[in-house]
Amino acid sequence: MNGARIVILGAGYSARAFARANPGGTEIAGTTRTPEKRTALSAAGISPLLFADGQVGPDLDAALARATHLVVSAAPGEAGDPMLVALGERLRAGLPSLGWIGYLSTVGVYGDHGGAWIDETAACRPVSRRSVQRVAAEQQWLRLGEAARLPVAVLRLAGIYGPGRNAFVNLANGTARRLVKPGQVFNRIHVDDIAGALWHLAAARLGGLWNVADDEPAPPQDVVAYAAELMGLPPPPETDFATAELSPMARSFYGENKRVSNARLKAAGYAFLFPDYRTGLELLWAEGRWDGAGGADGRSPMGGGE
Repeated sequence: MNGARIVILGAGYSARAFARANPGGTEIAGTTRTPEKRTALSAAGISPLLFADGQVGPDLDAALARATHLVVSAAPGEAGDPMLVALGERLRAGLPSLGWIGYLSTVGVYGDHGGAWIDETAACRPVSRRSVQRVAAEQQWLRLGEAARLPVAVLRLAGIYGPGRNAFVNLANGTARRLVKPGQVFNRIHVDDIAGALWHLAAARLGGLWNVADDEPAPPQDVVAYAAELMGLPPPPETDFATAELSPMARSFYGENKRVSNARLKAAGYAFLFPDYRTGLELLWAEGRWDGAGGADGRSPMGGGE
């Protein structure tokens, strides 16, 4: 991407993987809310920009004025998308060099489809409040793109795993569980495939909705069992979901059952590095990267997150 200048709004786990995968030394800057996280951003190849309390400082303002691509990775709240609240007027007025926006969302926007296969044309039936907010944020970014005549790619991410954020970590710290709910499956996505999909869509400046999920939606207990096998450990005992003690958030994940198709992204030319959880876990274990550097940004019950 010759001449590209990328600004990441919310440089968390997935966005830092995107920066580390930088294929050609593209200029990347990214926001953080706390000065203490600047070192982690710099280590990932990101020039840190402080963005605290929604205040746009001169460094961020200058970076936006030069940006050719935006990657947005921030969770919406009750007040809406924090980046749109702070930067919406600038974006609607038009940034002189901007040519593409990528927004990281979640397959949680689809809600429950009874285990059926779905693609990007499926109805959104969000169940949790956080997924309702995601649907609203997606629509806001897409409308902004239409008004500004910019392609906006909404990447709907499956359960995220990668270094520091996987079933190995849960087994090692004693928190892994094999919850069994008959018929329940989840898709997952390795963080390196999130990075790869972002670079692919950004380079081609493709907009629209994109499922970023693996080929093989699978029962969550199978993932834990396979990780235990690779570690040479006995798997945790199976626990009946119906009688398990779970937090409301953890239980809510299991209220959404679907098989998410990635066919559109493949048809656009992206080749997945880790098409199923086994290939992803095998390489993490073989390379010794499973425990990560700097850990995770939180985990969901299916071994990933939103």
